[in-house]
Amino acid sequence: MQRDKLDFGNMAIGPLFRAMFFPTLVGMIFTSIITVVDGMFVGRGVGAPGIAAVNIVAPTFMVATGIGLMFGIGASVIAGIRLSEDNVKAARIILTQGFVASSLLALAMVIMILVAPDATLQLLGCSDLLKSNAMNYMLPLTPALLFVMVQCIGMMLIRLDGSPKYAMMCQAVPAVLNIVLDYIMIFPMQMGVKGASVATSISCVVGGLMALVYFFWFSDKLRFYRLKLSRKSLKLSLRNVGYMGRIGFATFLTEVAMSVMMLTGNYMFMKRLGENGVAAYSIACYLFPVVFSIANAVAQSAQPIISFNYGAGSEVRVTRALKVALFTALICGVTVTAGLALFTRLIVGAFLSPGQTAYDLAVGGLPLFATCAVFFAVNITFIGFYQSIERAWRSIAYTLLRGIVLLIPSFLLLPGIVGNAGLWCAIPVAEIITTAIIVMLFIAHRKRLAALMTRR
Repeated sequence: MQRDKLDFGNMAIGPLFRAMFFPTLVGMIFTSIITVVDGMFVGRGVGAPGIAAVNIVAPTFMVATGIGLMFGIGASVIAGIRLSEDNVKAARIILTQGFVASSLLALAMVIMILVAPDATLQLLGCSDLLKSNAMNYMLPLTPALLFVMVQCIGMMLIRLDGSPKYAMMCQAVPAVLNIVLDYIMIFPMQMGVKGASVATSISCVVGGLMALVYFFWFSDKLRFYRLKLSRKSLKLSLRNVGYMGRIGFATFLTEVAMSVMMLTGNYMFMKRLGENGVAAYSIACYLFPVVFSIANAVAQSAQPIISFNYGAGSEVRVTRALKVALFTALICGVTVTAGLALFTRLIVGAFLSPGQTAYDLAVGGLPLFATCAVFFAVNITFIGFYQSIERAWRSIAYTLLRGIVLLIPSFLLLPGIVGNAGLWCAIPVAEIITTAIIVMLFIAHRKRLAALMTRR
């Protein structure tokens, strides 16, 4: 395997960020394609009830992804700081502890869903009309959630190890495989939503195994380290795992917030517009992972650069990396907003046939939803920045603000003020207010942040 030659401490920030960003962006887009293709094939092969059922189950996938990314971000930040101190052994220990902790949580989640599938669907707000399709989608997918977490944490640490192209392949290969299997299982094999679930499960397993293969055979500095089982070692492991979780918790909350977005949105759309409203909203939910992936690609590309140079005490390089990341986030956000607004009918038509009630609802609402992309990208970039410099509580506060504190009231109140358009405007309004608060507080505290990094 040809390794990418990256020097986080000395390479010019612009070229370094681009070397990280483009493979990360391609990989993240491929990952989001898995969700989008599921929706397209289910929408065409099963119809609106199928696409709505998949949307009901989607929060379980997002929670699994969130746990993996939480430990991935936390382990990557801490390991990056240790590498800047030339402490490779400590970085390897952090990697191993992160994998063990996320795997145990994944196993617990899988067991709980399989033991109580009916209760899980009830908790997710599934109606009786959608229950059969939702169950057919959830059960085959659930065991693969373990590999979802392994893939998520693995990609973050693979990038830190200097191999963003391999991390990209861990996302691209499963995505292409998922597309092929989706088509085969939904159309020729006529397996419906169960076929989509099996296809996604197989692709997730492949992605997780590719990440594990890297650390066993292809890694440079980062690889698994045998952990001691003494009482003292276990206490240190728990402490490290707790710190990883605290740093990465904002990323987990981002995934949880998307689940809250789906659950709250499903409830409000069902209440005002019925199953057709949920199916229309499902298209926005299928597209939101694309919006998230592009924004997250910016944050994840900047993260190892910022955390390494933060550990080295280089305030100038940290500030430069943040500026490059924010500029990139703005460009990406504007591009996504324009694309969703200009090609609404083409996008909705890939999921539903014209003439359906859900199709008309989605065509009218998607341009309103699209305005969130610019502000979401900026918010995620700032949250990633605060994670990278160990300001965990600030990143958590901003994530709660945008994803829960402002989002739920927006969904509940805006429809009563502006009608059904308020359902589609709830997410943009929450993101816009959050951006304003983040930028104002950043400007107010930037001198304090500079002094903090200089003292390291």
